[in-house]
Amino acid sequence: MKLTLFSLLAGVGISSALNIPLQDLATLETLETREVQPRQACENTPTSRQCWGNFSIDTNYYDVVPDTGKTVEYWLSVQQGPCSPDGYVRTCMTFNGTVPGPTIIADWGDTLVIHVTNNMATNGTAIHWHGLRQLSSFVNDGVPGVTQCPIAPGQSLTYRFHVSQYGSTWYHSHFSLQYSEGLFGGMIFNGPATANYDEDLGTLFLSDWSHTESFALWDTAKQGAPPMLENGLINGTNRYDCSLLPVPDVRCLGTGVKYETVFEAGKKYRFRLVNVAIDGKFQFSIDGHTLTVIGTDLVPIDPYTTDSVQITIGQRYDVIVEANAAPGDYWLRGGWVSSCMMNRNAGNITGIVRYDASSTADPTSTSNVTITTSCLDEPAASLVPHVALDVTNIPNITLEDLSFTFDTYFKWTVNTSSLLLDWANPTVERILNGDPIFPTPYNVVPVGPPASNSTPEWAVLVIQDLSGIGLAHPIHLHGHDFWVLAQSTGVFDGTTTAFDTTNPPRRDVATLPGNGYLAIAFLLDNPGAWLVHCHIAWHASEGLSLEFVESREQIVITPEDEATVRGTCTTWDAFEVASPFEQEDSGI
Repeated sequence: MKLTLFSLLAGVGISSALNIPLQDLATLETLETREVQPRQACENTPTSRQCWGNFSIDTNYYDVVPDTGKTVEYWLSVQQGPCSPDGYVRTCMTFNGTVPGPTIIADWGDTLVIHVTNNMATNGTAIHWHGLRQLSSFVNDGVPGVTQCPIAPGQSLTYRFHVSQYGSTWYHSHFSLQYSEGLFGGMIFNGPATANYDEDLGTLFLSDWSHTESFALWDTAKQGAPPMLENGLINGTNRYDCSLLPVPDVRCLGTGVKYETVFEAGKKYRFRLVNVAIDGKFQFSIDGHTLTVIGTDLVPIDPYTTDSVQITIGQRYDVIVEANAAPGDYWLRGGWVSSCMMNRNAGNITGIVRYDASSTADPTSTSNVTITTSCLDEPAASLVPHVALDVTNIPNITLEDLSFTFDTYFKWTVNTSSLLLDWANPTVERILNGDPIFPTPYNVVPVGPPASNSTPEWAVLVIQDLSGIGLAHPIHLHGHDFWVLAQSTGVFDGTTTAFDTTNPPRRDVATLPGNGYLAIAFLLDNPGAWLVHCHIAWHASEGLSLEFVESREQIVITPEDEATVRGTCTTWDAFEVASPFEQEDSGI
């Protein structure tokens, strides 16, 4: 076995895709709408991105997973300290001292081993690997109160899982509001692509940003009215104009800088867009350039061309940009969508694309993009998965009504219950202990097991917004990609007539329209405890979530994993006894 070690204290750059001989673990099968044939080993190059060793972009990656025999290892330190991403000094939570944290890079088929040490003095933490199936490794999903107890201060936890997918995603703290304090980073899994490109520019994070820590803002947000934030960042940086402050503040240094990248004429560049906002939607674009979209979340799609792409919280879009404009400097625009949430610096969440690395001038370019007022996703007709897979049957539908209540704070309810987890008694430990019933605030919905190992079986979830508030919600499912059957305003009529079951969009975050409904389907192929929640950070803290416990009798937890789960809970219990930690929200 080959062991690759990365020390991220100095950071790791983007590596090119490696042509590694891959072991074919299964015979490629015939799909309903296309025949997939084994290929001879091929090299992934700028002119043959569809190739990947013995596999290709046509491989059904749910059934066929490479095994490179290679282990890639990382170390992450969770810490707190002063930061000034836009030139205003405040406290951040970081991985290895940077916002965003180091990029984790592996190849499709590798095994990842990630050691996380909590070097914060008074906070627990838990790290979620967003969008990863965690096939047969659900205890590594990183959700406190579900798959683990929090990592106590001074303690470490090692996450281990196989890279069964490829594309672009991110990792982040799933402990309350911590990711909005800077605890996030990129993940790149090298693999094939549906279009060719020359250079990979890596993850490009789009976020809102406040000069006040999120946990201080929670006192306002939990009353049901989310605060308007002062700024936004692109890849953890931006400028803030100190003259915007109502009174001078010595913390405003005016030292912020714009994100910049340099294009070489004629080359094609891949950006991996990620929305990591607390509460907001972006319409990404680059003046004078078009975007070729090749992936949504971790699903390759048939390429389409557009002048902008709408991206909500937790979603990822892989886009290719050809450097075919007249040489000059161009604005790269986050494109904050003010109709979904206001921001005090909405028009200046920008970066710069240059054709001359020596240029220091601000661009004078203008945008011809029509500014959207929609809080929904990209049109479903554009998001065609390249590997075409249909929903083959519709079983009984789980219908969950979304509303709200107010007791100690504003709480979203799913079928009248608001999620409230006990960090010290996670769902996984209750499963290990054989508890027959889960607490009502855990919002557990049992699904599965399949009636037959040879017949695919589906779970269908419909969330109906009956709150009357009219907000759109980005809904994220852990442990699975899901097939988007329907997204519509109005009331679901209880039938399947409006469902799109023929290769519909497939991803792990989709928008529930305000005062409408979202219907998703996922295969029952991954026993475990899986969270489904709104990815607006305030809403997650306000309980907008439920858990699927999938095929409970088929869940396998190794003795090593059980020892890790119980050991982490033991150290958390000891920390709570010594330094009682008040949980002020749902826990996620």
